[in-house]
Amino acid sequence: MYMYKKRKYIKQKVMLLIAIILILVLGTIVYVDENIAPTVQALGDLKAHEITNKVVNSSVSDVLERGLAYNDLISTTHDEEGNITMMQANTILMNRIASDVALTIQEQLDEVKASSKHIPLGSALGSQLLAKYGPKLNLGISPIGVVDVNFASEFDQSGINQTRHRIYLTINSEVQVIVPFSSNRVNIATHVPLVETVIVGKVPQNYIQVPEDKFLNITPLYE
Repeated sequence: MYMYKKRKYIKQKVMLLIAIILILVLGTIVYVDENIAPTVQALGDLKAHEITNKVVNSSVSDVLERGLAYNDLISTTHDEEGNITMMQANTILMNRIASDVALTIQEQLDEVKASSKHIPLGSALGSQLLAKYGPKLNLGISPIGVVDVNFASEFDQSGINQTRHRIYLTINSEVQVIVPFSSNRVNIATHVPLVETVIVGKVPQNYIQVPEDKFLNITPLYE
């Protein structure tokens, strides 16, 4: 009888110990899922942006290592007085640059995928003191699809008779960020300025500039 009670007591203690272990494991999983996993994923996304932007800038530099001038991309036609009458883009060169940049970015992203990146666990715990310490969490970055590279331009007024024309690359890439506990797809858009010039026109005989917030306060000349 004594041995039976003893075995029953030991069995109850073992069951209690198992229950405590299960509760601790479940609590740890819930805590990680609600607190650490989102932070790790956010850090992974930021690291992916940093790495991808470095790859983009490096790829553009590799493709344009010999430099690029405004006249290489845009040719202008002038009248007898020297005023610009037509602007024409060198689409052949632009397409070649866009294609070379896209291929180079894709190759360098594949190299990043093959290499290992890490995030300190201390940074995931939100501690400034331990941000650079602790076990290293593996970070995986995989390119998804084809990198999209396009040219864009903008005109900005820089004087009463001057306009700044800027040409830049818009690069859109999608990567898969894989971290412990989760993964996420991140769309990364990068704008890389290439060339710019200032277009000088005629000086107007009359010039007036009214701020937009004051435009409705102008008193009409005639009623």
